[in-house]
Amino acid sequence: MRTDCGCGCGGDATRTSAFVRPRFFAGQLLTEDDLSLLVEYTTAKARLRNRSLYGPGVICGLGVTCDPCGGGTVAVHPGHALDCAGNDIVVPCTERVDVTALVRERRISALGVDCGEDCDDDGGRRYGLYARYRELPVEPVAPYATEEPCPSPGCVPSRIQEGYQFVVRCDDFEDHRHNPGTRLLATLGDLARADQARTRDRRLGFYTDALTVASLGTGRAFRFDAADAQRYATSYAWLRDNAGGEGPPAPPTAREMTEHVRALAAAVGRYDTYDAAGQAQLARDYPDLATMREARSALGTACGRLGGADLEAAWPDPLRAGIARAVVTETAARVVPERGDPDAPLEVRMLAQGTPLGHALRVEFRADLGLIREWLLCRLDQATDLADCALRQDVAAVDVPPPLPSPPPDSTEKATIAEVQQIAEAAAALGTSVRRFLTDAACATLNPPCGDCTDTDVLLAQLELDGCDVVRVCSATREQVLPGGSAYGEWLPKLYRLRELAERVCCRPVPRYQKPTLPSEGPVARPYADGPLGDWPRTGDLEEMLSLLLTPAPGETPPKALHEQVYTTPSEVTDSMQELARLRTRVADLTAAVEGLRVQLGSARTQMSHLEERVPNRAPDPSGESEQAPDQPPEQGAGEGAEPAKPPAKRARSSRTRKPGETP
Repeated sequence: MRTDCGCGCGGDATRTSAFVRPRFFAGQLLTEDDLSLLVEYTTAKARLRNRSLYGPGVICGLGVTCDPCGGGTVAVHPGHALDCAGNDIVVPCTERVDVTALVRERRISALGVDCGEDCDDDGGRRYGLYARYRELPVEPVAPYATEEPCPSPGCVPSRIQEGYQFVVRCDDFEDHRHNPGTRLLATLGDLARADQARTRDRRLGFYTDALTVASLGTGRAFRFDAADAQRYATSYAWLRDNAGGEGPPAPPTAREMTEHVRALAAAVGRYDTYDAAGQAQLARDYPDLATMREARSALGTACGRLGGADLEAAWPDPLRAGIARAVVTETAARVVPERGDPDAPLEVRMLAQGTPLGHALRVEFRADLGLIREWLLCRLDQATDLADCALRQDVAAVDVPPPLPSPPPDSTEKATIAEVQQIAEAAAALGTSVRRFLTDAACATLNPPCGDCTDTDVLLAQLELDGCDVVRVCSATREQVLPGGSAYGEWLPKLYRLRELAERVCCRPVPRYQKPTLPSEGPVARPYADGPLGDWPRTGDLEEMLSLLLTPAPGETPPKALHEQVYTTPSEVTDSMQELARLRTRVADLTAAVEGLRVQLGSARTQMSHLEERVPNRAPDPSGESEQAPDQPPEQGAGEGAEPAKPPAKRARSSRTRKPGETP
């Protein structure tokens, strides 16, 4: 069995590279080395278990309270703690700790001289009260004379007493727990830049398949079905009633109008991909298409108003604003003319899928691809625990199109098939690489490292001093050893869910982009893209893992790295504001609907009251005969010389058999 790794890792007091225990046999000559080795072996094993299974912190007790007499003294109650080296710190009884004296000792040790300063200038100072493990040799014994040539050293301690001491330090304590979130942040780097790359990758995700399909078979038509006809009728009716007016629309109206323009332009774009015979057949199958000329006119009116609107106010997120501008410019140029734009088949095919692609948006896409690739390469160069070994080579091999200068806002320059294919291939490759990198980073956080222990003090409480007096004690932020241990600390409740997600995310085959294929003949069946201008929710097992890792657990003190980062990125703030505005609109709509139901219910009650007044109340006849209402006309044939009316028929008897003695 190998006992030495030979890596030259040094003599860290908190680590043991190999354990060696003594072996005893009959006739063996025992020396102090053999017995000392036995003690060192058992002690090192116990400390290893404490360090690896439980971690540092307070196990129980060790509460710090104010001294009844006040002043600069506090009381530390009995308890048990572990330091990061695995040493047990046991306080058997309540100790009165003179904080003022500890502060003075700290100054003397730091300065190397006692300046005789008073503590009155310490107003509002904060210190951490720590417990430190210490060993004290006790019970000296004179050794027997030996045959050694050197003289006897005199009395030698025969025992090692494990104890403790209290120290104060500035409030800069170190959290020894393994925090997966901190490790993930170290891999991702700056969160704002990481979110910038991820958000642009999500926008490209709406366009990747659409760009691929648009560049394949430019002479093929897109299938126009009942869903497209319904979208055509709904959006045309809305634009017909709301597109007119003076001046640019308000931001809420501009958002709704842009969505209807995108939907109607997609339906008209699909119609324009058919030849004359196909369009005639569509007109016979869907009579609503008879208003095609009026629909183009409504689109032109809406684009005219939206062209003067502040789209940045409607979409504070510049990524969505870029899509909205493409909706307006491409619709006005490609589908508003009576016969469309037959010279721009790629742009029309992109509109037909609900993903308009203007020259300005192509410029943004090129810049986005360069940003994502640069971010990935930068993070991969600094990754020390990369497990996807081929990822960096794959990212470096992506052919990103060079950036273009910013075009005028109303530019309608046409795209080429080669350019569209290059953007689609780069977006597919980088999108897959982003998911591979995030998966690798998230899965690597679940392996806690065996870190070196350089600070063996255990924080008991934070103290606030006013002069020489302790005015406040706070023990809420000290490290605690959780029941059952674990180096994850407060992350333990989330660890089970993370492990469950890891089974579905980690160690799976490397994802590959599946390019969409076209049928051999007939129209291309491509769905209308939902959501490019709406919410972009991050869903799936990988996104849940990232959310759990970057969100502090309830009651957890976030690590320093999390304090320095922004939890909510600008795009998430924008999404939250838009979601809140939508919820308010839905609440207002539901309130109006409830009020309408109340009005209808009141009207129904009034009608019931009128009906009850018109219909007379008739009491039941005890004899079983029905009385005729006073205002009821006489029965037919009643009068002089008429036959007397027949008595009413008696009620039929019950078919139930009566029991003997039962009264009928």
